[in-house]
Amino acid sequence: MIVFDLRCSAAHVFEAWFGSSAAYEEQRAAGLVECPLCGDREVAKAVMAPNVGAKGNRRADVVHAPAGAVPAHAPSPEAMKVMIGALAAAQAKLLEKSQWVGTGFADAARAMHLGEMPVAPIHGQATVAEAKELIEEGVPVAALPLPVIPPEACN
Repeated sequence: MIVFDLRCSAAHVFEAWFGSSAAYEEQRAAGLVECPLCGDREVAKAVMAPNVGAKGNRRADVVHAPAGAVPAHAPSPEAMKVMIGALAAAQAKLLEKSQWVGTGFADAARAMHLGEMPVAPIHGQATVAEAKELIEEGVPVAALPLPVIPPEACN
């Protein structure tokens, strides 16, 4: 998987994950990449700094906080509610144009990747093993940040 910082024509910058640079280009060309804030599909790669981690044996500067410790700069519970609400709204907006495929997600994603069915935005359920297999096969998938209630379970 590869992560890109993207920018829409309204200057919103956001992060997106793709199976490869080619997968990003294919999805952008097909109009499947859009800004999660405004829905703009005029998206391009933004300038970003590479994330190069230090070697494990050179990480003496890492300090682990005790379990349950809250950093001094932690946001307030009210601020966290606002942030999670904004994330939920952004995810809901993205899923409006995506089809729920339930437990058939892995099969549908693989079929699209192999050209056996038209490429379309989908979301559903996959086991950890299925997700790992898809990633190993180069199928561009990503986990949603928040759980999704299946449509048949909604009142």
